[in-house]
Amino acid sequence: MSKALDVHTRELAEQGYTLLEGITTDEEAAAAVGVFGELVPQYDGSLRYQVKAAPGFEERRYSKSVNTILVHTEAPGWKPPPTYLALHCRVQATCGSGHTELADMRQFVASLPERDRAALYEHTIDWIGHNTGGVGTEGVRRPVVEVTDGGQEVLRFSYNLLTTGQYDPPVDASVDPDQLPLGSFGIHLAEQAEAFFREYRVSVLIPENHVLAWDNQRMVHARSAYTDKRRHLTRYWIAAQR
Repeated sequence: MSKALDVHTRELAEQGYTLLEGITTDEEAAAAVGVFGELVPQYDGSLRYQVKAAPGFEERRYSKSVNTILVHTEAPGWKPPPTYLALHCRVQATCGSGHTELADMRQFVASLPERDRAALYEHTIDWIGHNTGGVGTEGVRRPVVEVTDGGQEVLRFSYNLLTTGQYDPPVDASVDPDQLPLGSFGIHLAEQAEAFFREYRVSVLIPENHVLAWDNQRMVHARSAYTDKRRHLTRYWIAAQR
């Protein structure tokens, strides 16, 4: 491993994210992030997913809208969720927004009162699966913090699921707490996570021809709203052995 890649691997382990520069093509991006693990198929069965605004999603909190996306980890219904997530910026928005935002979920868990923290390890949730391309899962039932047989903690989170029962809800969605995965406690948890995120997030406007990669089993991420619809990023899922 070159010294440059060693730096990125260390940053992923220590701070949970890293930024790789000078990557112009799909092939270069795949080779760069492939150092961290194996590229795996996403919701539609493809190794690459295009994050770009498209008609039909104007009223939803979804990757193909321009709306704010609230804190979550990727594919919590997967078994296991991808270890790392990477975004290759092809065209960045010039409207002053469209930032990718990250925060360390482990620090959030550690900041909670003991009773709330224990609940994250004990209360299980039905994390809905996706199967749009026939390659997804039917979902899993796990706590927010899963401790594997090997002692590894895998964190799953979705503000939207806890507050609306959906991953990509309408912007104005409102649901009776009795119909939510963790009821009123889930809303309380989501609001605490959002407050922590707003205070401790790292906000990155990924430069063009750069790749932002992060630990998806540790970090939550979000996106700020934007208006420049030329914004275009390519997403990769990466599976790795700990």
